[in-house]
Amino acid sequence: MTISVLAKSSNAKKAGYMASKYKKLRILQIMAGARFGGAETAFADTCIALHKEGHEQLIVTRNYPERLTRLKDEGLKIRTLPFGGKIDIYTSFALNKIIDDFKPDIVQTWMARATSKMPAKKGRSHKVLSRLGNYYNLKYFKNTDHFLGITPAICDYLRKEGVQKDQLHFFPNFAETFDEKQKKVSRSDLDTPEDATVLLTLARYHTSKALDVTIKALKELPDAYLWCAGQGPEEENLKFLAKTEGVIDRIRFLGWRDDRSSLLQASDICLFVSRYEPFGTVFVQAWANKTPVIVSDADGPKQFVQDGKDGIIIPKDNVEELVTAIRALQGNEKLSEKLVNNGFKRYENEFSKKSAMQAYQKLYEKITTS
Repeated sequence: MTISVLAKSSNAKKAGYMASKYKKLRILQIMAGARFGGAETAFADTCIALHKEGHEQLIVTRNYPERLTRLKDEGLKIRTLPFGGKIDIYTSFALNKIIDDFKPDIVQTWMARATSKMPAKKGRSHKVLSRLGNYYNLKYFKNTDHFLGITPAICDYLRKEGVQKDQLHFFPNFAETFDEKQKKVSRSDLDTPEDATVLLTLARYHTSKALDVTIKALKELPDAYLWCAGQGPEEENLKFLAKTEGVIDRIRFLGWRDDRSSLLQASDICLFVSRYEPFGTVFVQAWANKTPVIVSDADGPKQFVQDGKDGIIIPKDNVEELVTAIRALQGNEKLSEKLVNNGFKRYENEFSKKSAMQAYQKLYEKITTS
């Protein structure tokens, strides 16, 4: 695969440069996105990390209070726009004015909707970098100069769609480890017995996340409790299924949470068994916080997780295999320790904030000097 790979395990440890040696850039970050979601979380994490690296950023996003509060608390400057459908001409008009006023070195767009609203450059010198976490139709990316794919498969797709070698770059999302300033989660706070096996899901309540499979598996695990951190359209259906399966008393629907590291630290096993998942930062978050993880063979996880070495991979939509994998971890402390240790090494070498910031610095320098 002929792509520019900017984050490899060897590079993360061997790189002798420091971020301070790089020119500080003016970066316009544009995200439409939903109120909650994995890409939206990665967006906020990245903007905050780049801010701490010293880059001057202006954030343009939708008016979702949770996102705005988190970004403002970190000292980031924000503009809000509607990012509506085809009849929304205001967003593109406003972006044109914002670009003229801010004069960015780089405009970084996230996903298709934000990119589709990008105005033509009209002689301006900034570079447009589009970050793709899915297999989007490239008709929305006509004003993009460079493409950042977060998985090898996404980069393969872009290459087959005609993106040139010098336009195509790869590195994955990063994850945060537990911060001592963050409040720890107590099992008693979530009405969960101390001796229970705590299973944790971090996902939108959506059919693609296969939370119904996890709920059905819980029925076969009488000593386990399930914490579901998320929000989405399937919430009532999932609660109804939990009642039907007779496990509602052992499930805690937590809503969307920003304290993912704390939840991972307090749980025994992280479950990430999606039906459809182009990447999925959850398995990386589990590695970062030393929590054993079980994933499905969805497109994203299977590109990175090594079965039996740093996680357990099961077939999609398979309740029986999920139960078997959970029981294997319950009864095998040596296996759990192996997965945790190897997963944490993968996190440090490939998915840490430090390695991601180094990769961004190299990419920004490359595209602004080309």
